[in-house]
Formats: sequence, structure tokens, C-alpha cells
Amino acid sequence: MDTTLIVSCLLGYFLLLFVVSRLTSRNADNATYFTANRNSSWWLVAFGMIGASLSGVTFISVPGWVETRQFSYMQMVLGYIPGYLLIAFVLMPLYYRLKLTTIYSFLKGRFGETTYKTGSAFFLLSRLMGSSLRMYLVANVLQVILFDQLNVPFPLTVGLSILLVWLYTRKGGIKTIVWTDTLQTTFMLLALVFAIVLIGKQLGWSIGEVIEQVRQSNYSQIFFFDDPGDPRYFYKQFLSGALIALVMTGLDQDMMQKNLTCKNIGEAQKNMVSFSVVLIFANLLFLCLGALLYLYAQHTGMDMPAKADNLFGEVAMNGGLGSLVGIFFILGLIAAAYSSADSALTALTTSFCIDIMDIEKRAPKEQESLRKNVHFAFAVLTVIIIVITRQFHDDSLIDIIFKVASYTYGPLLGLFAFGMFSKRTIKDNWSPAICLLSPLISYYIADMAPEKLGYTFGYEILLVNGMLTWLGLWLSGFAMEKSMEHRP
Repeated sequence: MDTTLIVSCLLGYFLLLFVVSRLTSRNADNATYFTANRNSSWWLVAFGMIGASLSGVTFISVPGWVETRQFSYMQMVLGYIPGYLLIAFVLMPLYYRLKLTTIYSFLKGRFGETTYKTGSAFFLLSRLMGSSLRMYLVANVLQVILFDQLNVPFPLTVGLSILLVWLYTRKGGIKTIVWTDTLQTTFMLLALVFAIVLIGKQLGWSIGEVIEQVRQSNYSQIFFFDDPGDPRYFYKQFLSGALIALVMTGLDQDMMQKNLTCKNIGEAQKNMVSFSVVLIFANLLFLCLGALLYLYAQHTGMDMPAKADNLFGEVAMNGGLGSLVGIFFILGLIAAAYSSADSALTALTTSFCIDIMDIEKRAPKEQESLRKNVHFAFAVLTVIIIVITRQFHDDSLIDIIFKVASYTYGPLLGLFAFGMFSKRTIKDNWSPAICLLSPLISYYIADMAPEKLGYTFGYEILLVNGMLTWLGLWLSGFAMEKSMEHRP
């Protein structure tokens, strides 16, 4: 595909994002940046969250995952449903009742200042790592298909990409994100549908024949009930899906900040339920695309890329499908990348400013200056992590992201569960040690389990992690009660 055409797609897309940013950031203040003045339409938030949830990892990594995992990923996606229902009808009523700007403020009222900042710190770590890994994947594909040909080094590619994200989000914040996410979701889903249709057409298959060919292929098995040791085992995948949805959406400021811009709890719940339904079908389409990509490669005798994550890009750009597929791939790829990167920068800035720096206690002019400096600092950190990641990335990135989340979100799961379902007070200053030890012990358990227990943990180690955090909090509360009993 001609590099001039690719560059034109990039420039045109960013021009559109800057137009949206300009329109949404007029008269913006801190309330606009952090909460969009709590005036977003639920359907707009719901549609935009689809793109933010799918991200570049789904766009690139899920299709490539089909070769080794078949359609088993759908077992996790089905597990998302109970996770999202818990968010809609348990967590979000709590957040709206307390009128939270960041969800970790709940921990302050329930436990104390140290636990509050510990919870926020774990979110900052989790989201910074997760968003950087997502952005890395797309930046790496762009590097291979475009910037290597232009002799642009990878660090410069990443730096320019994040600079553009920083520029169009620095004023309007979450208000801009709600609208740009909607735009990005549109392009991502259009790219997905057009890729399926045009690849099928190239193979001489109608839509009905595409569905039948995918169904009969070796890639289409969804359910795996036979071997509990198999990472594709249904109950492991379903439970992991529920837990990952709960923590990566319900306990994540990035995703919840968008929900909290809705006018009231009723609209926020409509958003969550409708979003979860559409997300199921979107993920199924990405898996179908993955199977179709492998079938196309087999039919045409294409050489398979060394990394499965590069499959979609290789077929779209060099598979003889014509420029139209390539254009939609580029647009979908850009949309997938920036729908997660822009909202992550905004959420990281919000959480750090409010939870760590207590921005609301400062003078208005100082608040704006602090917010802008923090926003820029997180942009720089993101660039650094992405550049480092390229030196170590080997496996499917979606697998890495879920593994990282299983350890970094575990303490948040334990903190919120204990705070909501237990009335026990705790030793507030114990929280950092508890939240650091829990993932370390979880990692040890997962490492020794195959040999000692004959069981291999998948992402469900997240539950163990959360339970260990709960146990640590309970013990600290027990110690606190005992010390109270011995006081004269």
C-alpha cells in the first residue's frame, strides 16, 4: 500500500480529532475536564465505551489469538456479563450516591487516607501499564507498515503519537473523550465489518458462505469442558471474564469516569447494560475475522508472520486485497489505539491530581497548572514504557495484559469487596504492606501450583489475589480490635 495514502489517512483522522477537541473544549474548566459537568447522554457514553474496551489489543491481538485458542476467548466474553451486571447494580449506585469524582474516594471514607492513596496508586500502576501495552501494540504495527519505510525510529513514532493524544485531550479532558471515543468506535467497527466482507469477496464467498466456512474450520470451537488444566477450560475462562470485567471496568477510574459523566444513575445503568450486549457481538466478529484471516492465508499460500499479533496487518497491507482494505485497516488501527490512550491519560491525570495531590484544596490557578503538568508527565511516562516494552515483547499481547491485570488489580478487588461487604475497621497504615504482599504471594502460589497441586492457574489468580487482600485486611482489623481491648 502506498505510503502517501497511509500518511494521508493518519493526517485526516487526526485533523478530525482536533476538530472534535476544539468544539468540546470551549469554556472548559476543571469540572469539564474531570466530570464533563455530569451532562453526557448515556447512549453516547455506551457507544464510545465499546471502542475504549476493545482497544488496539482486540483489533490486533484477538484475531491472531485464534490459531492457538480457537474461539475460547468467547467464554471470557460471556463471563463479562455477570461482571458488568455487578458494576451496573452494585458498584455504580454506590458511586452515584457518594457523588464521587474518582472512585477511590470511597476508600478514604471507609478506611482512611493511607488506604485511599494505596488504592489509587494501584490503579495508577495498573492503568499506566495496561494503556502503555495497548498503545505499544498499535505503534509497533504502524512502525512495521509505515515508519520503517520512512526511516523513522520507533521512539520517535511513539513520541509523536502520544504528543498528538496529549494535544487534543489537554483542555477538554473527559468531555472530549466521550465524543472522540464515539468517533473511534465508529471507525473501528466499520474497519472490522469491511475487512470481513472484502476478504470474503476476495475468496469468492457470500456472507452466508463466510459464516459457514468459519463455522466448519478448526478455529471455531468456543466451549472447552474436558481438561481443567487447559487454559481454555470453560469454568476458568468464565470466572476470569467476570472478575476481569469487574476490576478492569468497575474498579478502574478510566472506565468509570465516563459512566460518572451521565446525568443520573438510571442513565448510567442503561449505558452499562447496552454496552455489555453490543460488546459480546463485537468480540465475536473479531474472532470470526481471525478465523477468516487464517483461512485466507491458507488459500493464498501466504507466509505467516513470526508474531500472530502481526497477522491482520500483514493480510490487510500485503495480502493482495487492494487499497480499500488497507485504508480501513489503518483507520481502524488508529481508532483502536487512540480510543484507549486518550481516555487513559485523562483518567491517570484525574486520579493523580485528586487522589494523590489533593488538587481540590488548591487555588483555582494552581489547580489548572498542576493538572496540565501531571497530564504531560503521564504522557512522557507512557512513551518510556512503550519503548521499553518493545525490547521484551514476544507472546500474544492480550495474554500479557490479562496476566498483568490479574496481579495489579487484585488488591483493588480485595479493598473494595472488604469495604462494601464488611463492617470491620482496619489498621489504615497496614494497607500498603497488605496490597504489596498479596500479589507477591499470589505469584508464588501460581508458580508452585502445577508441581505441588497439579493445577495451572490462569487469570483466575485474580480471585486468589483479592482473597489474600481481604484476609490481610481482616487480620489488621482483628489486630486493631485486640489492641483496643487491652487499652486501660
